[in-house]
Amino acid sequence: MPYQNITGSITPADIQEIKAALQIVQKKLPFLVTLSTEERRKLVKMGDKSLAFVNNSVTAAQSNREILPASFDVDEFVRDYQLATTLTELLISMRQLTEQVDDTLLAVGSEAMTSSLTVYDYVKTAAKKTPGLKTIAEQLGERFKAISKAKSAKTSGS
Repeated sequence: MPYQNITGSITPADIQEIKAALQIVQKKLPFLVTLSTEERRKLVKMGDKSLAFVNNSVTAAQSNREILPASFDVDEFVRDYQLATTLTELLISMRQLTEQVDDTLLAVGSEAMTSSLTVYDYVKTAAKKTPGLKTIAEQLGERFKAISKAKSAKTSGS
């Protein structure tokens, strides 16, 4: 369905329920880690193209335990693979939800900003004749001062 004006709200009770649900997700995944940029860089990656390789390696390890050193834990390898495939499935669902929340935030933020610009234009116009609106117009205009300064610095520096 194409995007149209968004009309919605989230009640405080719904916000609390959503946060509680997210906490449940975190509690169900107590083994989650946070990696530093350096740690992420050093790790061997298993992407979509490697999935068949890893799957075939699991099968080979399970079928030929005798060729592997005793220190190689086949059962742990299988658990790692199973967890990786399960987390991949969950991540796809979470990314879809995140994308929807992000797109909705972008759209509703745009709606709010567009309405704010309309209000600002009316306030600026009315401030010329209506007492008490000059301060509000100046306050709203603060949003654009940094942009104006950056543009004038660019044009004078060119």
